[in-house]
Amino acid sequence: MKFIKYITAILFYYLFGHSLFMGFIGLLVGSFISFKLSGGLIGQLSGFGNVGGITGIKTERQSVFFKTAFTLMGKIAKADGRVSEQEIAHVENFMAQLNMSASHRKQAISYFKTGAQPDYNIEPLLQEFNAATLSSPNLKQMLMIYLLRVAVADGQLHQNETQVMHQIARQLGFSEEAFAQLMAMIQGQDQFAGGAYQQYNRAGRGSSAGSSYTSESAIDAAYQALGVSKENSDAEIKKAYRRLVREYHPDKLMGQGLPEAMIKEATERSQEIQAAYDLIKKNRGMK
Repeated sequence: MKFIKYITAILFYYLFGHSLFMGFIGLLVGSFISFKLSGGLIGQLSGFGNVGGITGIKTERQSVFFKTAFTLMGKIAKADGRVSEQEIAHVENFMAQLNMSASHRKQAISYFKTGAQPDYNIEPLLQEFNAATLSSPNLKQMLMIYLLRVAVADGQLHQNETQVMHQIARQLGFSEEAFAQLMAMIQGQDQFAGGAYQQYNRAGRGSSAGSSYTSESAIDAAYQALGVSKENSDAEIKKAYRRLVREYHPDKLMGQGLPEAMIKEATERSQEIQAAYDLIKKNRGMK
């Protein structure tokens, strides 16, 4: 494919009367064709296609993210010795939410089964993921979110699952402290899932339906969701909130290579962060 630009340059040169200028134009045209075809070919091989002008690099990231996510889901689900019905149901529900085509679903199941093999080594996969997402650190955080959701699908985080999560985090470049903080933030955000706090606000303050969202535990969870504490200043809390909004912004994540079908999780995270921040603002009397 890299020779296309040279072929078109030669063709333009001869077709337009041995013109060096037209040969240069042919080189530009060939470069553009080569660029578009490389994205389309990688897209076809990965199963995502070259939709909406996606470049080859971005499409490759989508493919690697998709492969890594479902393979590691299988690894974590099997970490405690067996894949539970709840974990299977969670992954199936996740695939349904993504509205996968039959071919994508088949590929996702194949990746999951590969990861669930007892002797599967995750290191080469994570090396490939790191190489593909080197300039997209937010994708690592999104990957950890998907994996934690699988790990707690059966209602508990098994010790072996925790060990695998720690192993993955280390290879992705998270320190122990950063990993612990990320897990705490995710768990805090989960307490605001489903828009329950927004529903409370619409129902009116002080209603019984929203009483649990004014409790100390809910306020503590709100601080945890933003990765801050009650000791932080209003300015520090606002800064943390704005940073998280940027990190989970759907357009930014899609630009970095998160598959479009998997953007729903980022949108929900943004809503949970907003709900947590709203609660903190109300509790502190912030403007």
